[in-house]
Amino acid sequence: MEDPRPMSRRDWLRAGFLGRAADVASRKIEDAAKVLRDAGFKGEPPAESTRGAINPARPITLALHRPPGAVPEAAFLAGCTRCDACIKACPQGVITRASGRFRGAEGTPVLDLSIAACVMCEDTPCITACEPGVLKKDRPLKMGTAWVQPMACLAHTGSFCTVCSERCPVPGAIENRQGKPVIHEAACTGCGVCANVCPAPSKAILVMPLQDRPPDAPPTAAPLRPETTA
Repeated sequence: MEDPRPMSRRDWLRAGFLGRAADVASRKIEDAAKVLRDAGFKGEPPAESTRGAINPARPITLALHRPPGAVPEAAFLAGCTRCDACIKACPQGVITRASGRFRGAEGTPVLDLSIAACVMCEDTPCITACEPGVLKKDRPLKMGTAWVQPMACLAHTGSFCTVCSERCPVPGAIENRQGKPVIHEAACTGCGVCANVCPAPSKAILVMPLQDRPPDAPPTAAPLRPETTA
């Protein structure tokens, strides 16, 4: 049944506008479909979904928490043989294999501070066990940096607590300033002991892995001896 009411000017203009908009949209869709057809797309879904798949060729963007003495990341990935020697040598069991989500770094050694903390062994057995030489005794032992979250820290919220500074194995890394912990980034090695022993209900210390490890210092050339004349 047709609507007996006459169309107002506003309705007429609106209908014309919507009609033109629909016509433009239709042409745009057809143009897009033509581009896809020209590119060889047949509208068939892929045989297997690739959503969430790991692309080994894609570079790693996350920093990895490497054991102490690690060489720069590119050299580490090129030299590490995934032999697990450092993992087996760690007395704390904190070194484990990187998971598949790290793509090209899968199977290489990383610290898992949810298991335990690196206690900065004086004899560094993980470095001694590393035959490929991607962990070196003459490299800085810095692995990352710890950060205090004041809102979760007992000392920052009115309670007395000095556990992190008392248990820190690195002299000068954590200072108690007016009863509150202050972490000195230059001294902190990112070992995770402070985070591991923190008694706060919500862990008040986060440990971030080192983003960039400095390259090895170039060897110094021996000074040239002045030529002597006979």
